[in-house]
Amino acid sequence: MNNLSPTIGFVSLGCPKNLVDSERILTELRTQGYQVVPSYDNADLVIVNTCGFIDSAVQESLEAIGEALNENGKVIVTGCLGAKEDQIRTVHPKVLEISGPHSYESVLTHVNKYVPKPKFDPFTSLVPQQGVKLTPKHYAYLKISEGCNHRCSFCIIPSLRGDMVSRSIGNVLDEAKRLVDSGVKELLIIAQDTSAYGVDTKNRMGFWNGMPIKTDIQNLCEQLSQLGIWVRLHYVYPYPSVDNLIPLMAEGKILPYLDVPLQHASPSILKSMKRPGTIEKTLERIQRWRDICSEITLRSTFIVGYPGETDHDFNLLLDFLSEAKLDRVGCFTYSPVDGAIANELPDQIPEEIKQERYHQFMQLQQTISTQKLAEKIGQTLPVIIDEIDEEGAIGRTMADAPEIDGAVYLNEEHNVKVGDIVNVEIEHSDEYDLWGSVIKNN
Repeated sequence: MNNLSPTIGFVSLGCPKNLVDSERILTELRTQGYQVVPSYDNADLVIVNTCGFIDSAVQESLEAIGEALNENGKVIVTGCLGAKEDQIRTVHPKVLEISGPHSYESVLTHVNKYVPKPKFDPFTSLVPQQGVKLTPKHYAYLKISEGCNHRCSFCIIPSLRGDMVSRSIGNVLDEAKRLVDSGVKELLIIAQDTSAYGVDTKNRMGFWNGMPIKTDIQNLCEQLSQLGIWVRLHYVYPYPSVDNLIPLMAEGKILPYLDVPLQHASPSILKSMKRPGTIEKTLERIQRWRDICSEITLRSTFIVGYPGETDHDFNLLLDFLSEAKLDRVGCFTYSPVDGAIANELPDQIPEEIKQERYHQFMQLQQTISTQKLAEKIGQTLPVIIDEIDEEGAIGRTMADAPEIDGAVYLNEEHNVKVGDIVNVEIEHSDEYDLWGSVIKNN
């Protein structure tokens, strides 16, 4: 057991009233210094807050107790079914303690008996609850997994970080809640492959605030959407399962924004890169996403000058760009990375051709971006304020991620604060940025 922060697993079943009871117990546990964890195996003790209203609820509670006993072995039971101690002990005689509903003090007494209260540690207590952040206070990156299961020939991430390992969904949501409580207004969800979140765990059931939640990106987004902030997804492979996220965007639950690293559009180059999917299916999927959520912003990155890239391959990429009309695009010329398979490929492209293709690519995308931004003139858009200087305020729309996308310039606007989300009428645009004025509330 960790002497500084003993851990308690928590399962909450039943009605909203039971949920309030669970919140009270969790609050008391945290006040005493215990750490609530989303899994059984790492917990020093497990509390099951039961329901006993109908037979199916009783059965569900008994099964939850049994699972906790099998996974952990140290279990305290409370809640409605706890009033029927004999019924519980007949099925599960190894339960440590049992108490009925609203028995907050009894639960804490039992926890203290089996897992003594942690001692106050001034060193760890000085660390802010949300942890140390390197981003501004109003937005934060939330990493949901490490490593990657893909073996792209130009990348060495798997050799550096290994295969993908997803964080438990309860752990991710705990961090998200701490960040929001500390003032964060926008969470940027990141991983090497965000859409594959939970695949390595076979999407096992996790827990947050005692609620069972399946570990996958859709359920994670559903939970994050309840925090009342902007939620932005990055590095999303265009798997079929991503289609399920688009209705969440259309409903305003998460930002209508997807960062999809496509890398190329030529079938032969994608095969050489060992990239998944086909470009025809990607185009179909993009159209389907736009049909579901017309406001969706699509960002991607591409590599030009990859070994073996012919003029035909490059023209296929330009054709895709013209047809897909992505909102935000980044482009890189291929450069060898120590340890990457692509270094050994034949037909390496001369540097001058790489640069020529890069400029041609970016010129086409600049035209597309200019047209798309011009369509926003006259619209009223929510803008999050990132910076205020002597010329005014600078912010971003929902279509803009910090540091990589465009900005909205609010000249001579000094009556806003960093982190504010304000309505802005767009008045002017160029290739990448917008200008506008805050709409004042009457």
